[in-house]
Amino acid sequence: MTVTLNRRRFIAISAAALGLSVGAGIRGASAGTGTLHRWNGTALGARASILLHHPDAGRAQGLLDECVREIARLEAMFSIYRADSALSYLNRDGRLDGAPLDLIHLLGESRRFSRLSAGAFDISVQPLFALHARYRGAGEKPSAAEIDAARALVDYRQIEISTGRIAFARPGMALTLNGIAQGYITDRVAELLRARAMGEVLVNLGEVRGLGQHPSGRPWHVGLENPPGHDGTLRRIELNEDSPAVATSAAHGHWFGAPRGRFGAPRGRHHLLDPASGASAMRHASVSVCARNAMTADALSTALAILPLDRAADCLQAVAPATAYFTAWDGVRSVRHGQAV
Repeated sequence: MTVTLNRRRFIAISAAALGLSVGAGIRGASAGTGTLHRWNGTALGARASILLHHPDAGRAQGLLDECVREIARLEAMFSIYRADSALSYLNRDGRLDGAPLDLIHLLGESRRFSRLSAGAFDISVQPLFALHARYRGAGEKPSAAEIDAARALVDYRQIEISTGRIAFARPGMALTLNGIAQGYITDRVAELLRARAMGEVLVNLGEVRGLGQHPSGRPWHVGLENPPGHDGTLRRIELNEDSPAVATSAAHGHWFGAPRGRFGAPRGRHHLLDPASGASAMRHASVSVCARNAMTADALSTALAILPLDRAADCLQAVAPATAYFTAWDGVRSVRHGQAV
C-alpha cells in the first residue's frame, strides 16, 4: 500500500518502507529504540506529512508543532489562494513595499532558474494560467489573440526586485509560486529540524526531502507513480546524501479541459504551460527530479516538463548532482548527472 500525494505532484511513499501502517490519525510507530512520529496536514493546498524519529513523544510533538507554525508563516507569504498573502497583495497592486525577506529571496531564486532554463521556468506565467482556467471545460479554449495578450504579460525579467520592494514593470502582470514554493517550504522545514539535531526525518510537503536515513539504517524510499490508466508505482528510488530531495511535475495534476481519446495521446489542456507558446507542454506525462534540495528539484521538474529533452542534460549539469526521470505516456527515460542513460 502507498501513501499518495496527487495534487500536481505524484510521489508515493511506501508505508512498508517507512515502518508504518496506513490509516487516519497515525501519530507514531515504533522503530528501533525510538518512535517514528507523524504529522498529517496540508501545505499550499497539497496533502502533506512530516515524519521524524525521536524517543520522546512530547519533544517530538513540540518539534512538529514548530514545523506547522513555519509552514503557516511561509504560506502567508507565498499562497496564491489566500487573499491576504503577500503574493496576493503583490498581484493585486502590482507592487509590494516592505516585502518579506523570504519572498524576496524566493523571487531571486526563481529568476536564477528562469535564466538557467531560458525562460521555460517563469513564475510570471500566472496570466496564462488564469486565462486557461476561465475556459475550463471540454471543448472550450482561449482564442489565439487572448493567448497572445496573456503571453505579453509573461516575462520574469520584468519583475523588479530590490531591498524591501517588489514591483511589476508592466500593468496586469501576476505571479504564481506553485512551481517552487512547495520545495522552498520543504527545505525550510527540513533545515529547521536539522538545526534541532534531528537526523532521521522525511518531509513531504508536495515535494519530498529526507534527512539522514530511515531509523532501520537504510535509505528513505519513495516511488514515482504511473499516470492514470497505468497500475502501480513506476519507479522506486532511494534518497541519498547527494540527492536527498525529489519533486515531480505531472501533466495530469490539473486539466483545464478533459483529455480526449486514449490517455497515451492526450489532446486536452493542462497546467504545465509553456511561456513561449502559451500552450500546455505535451512532451512528457511527468518529470521527476532528484537534487540536493527540494527547491531545486521543484523548479527543475517544472522547467524540464517544458524544455526539449536535449536541453535537460545542460540544466541538470548546472545543478549537479541531479537526476531527472522523464515519464513518457507509456514508459520511462532517465537523464542522470547530465548523461542520458
